[in-house]
Amino acid sequence: MQPVISLEKIWKIYTTGDVEVTAVRDVSMTVQPGEFIAIMGASGSGKSTMMNTLGCLDRPTKGRYLLDGVDVSVLPRDELADIRNQKIGFIFQGFNLLSRTSALENVELPMMYGGRKIAPKEMRERAMRALELVGLAKRFDHTPNRLSGGQQQRVAIARALVNEPAMLLADEPTGNLDSRTSIEIMDAFQALNEKGITIAMVTHEPDIARYTKRNVVMRDGVIVSDIIVQDRFNAKEEMRKLDEEHQAAKLVK
Repeated sequence: MQPVISLEKIWKIYTTGDVEVTAVRDVSMTVQPGEFIAIMGASGSGKSTMMNTLGCLDRPTKGRYLLDGVDVSVLPRDELADIRNQKIGFIFQGFNLLSRTSALENVELPMMYGGRKIAPKEMRERAMRALELVGLAKRFDHTPNRLSGGQQQRVAIARALVNEPAMLLADEPTGNLDSRTSIEIMDAFQALNEKGITIAMVTHEPDIARYTKRNVVMRDGVIVSDIIVQDRFNAKEEMRKLDEEHQAAKLVK
């Protein structure tokens, strides 16, 4: 089976004046279709540079990066932009939704900027299917100010899914959310992953990383740990526990 991600001896070196800073050094890694990984590390560990590399937002200084079989480390800027649109679904901490635009229209946006023309009817149908996958089909006409933080992030996930990318790349997707809403978003990710969708998530939260299947930990630009998660959290079970705790707290009062 062809890996979705294949990094071969990747280096990223930034030059500021006469000073060179090595952010990622000699990293090799593969991610197979259907994996759900968390990339972790403290500030300065190289995880943000890794995310930019995986998202084709930055080129490696040395080494090869194959995304879904395509060597993206040698592509010109215009072709990289096409690859980002076709093969990667981005999910960010800040949602990045258009405030005066409905959930449906927000989800349709990536199709408008794609390489091929899509009829309005097909765009609507695909956007509705993506909203159904994240449980928001009934709120398709709501603007972001009529949605909770968790619902807005679900719209962002649907938007990332709509072009059927090779993988979802999530950058601290629960960073702006409270504990319960964070679990709800991880429930959405686990449900999507069970359907075979490959997810790579950058996070600094160990608890959030335990919802994934594999944890890759970086330090000083190198991978220091790459392990399968043994005691994986199940989001639905964690939500049930949280509800029981809240109910118990009400009874005590």
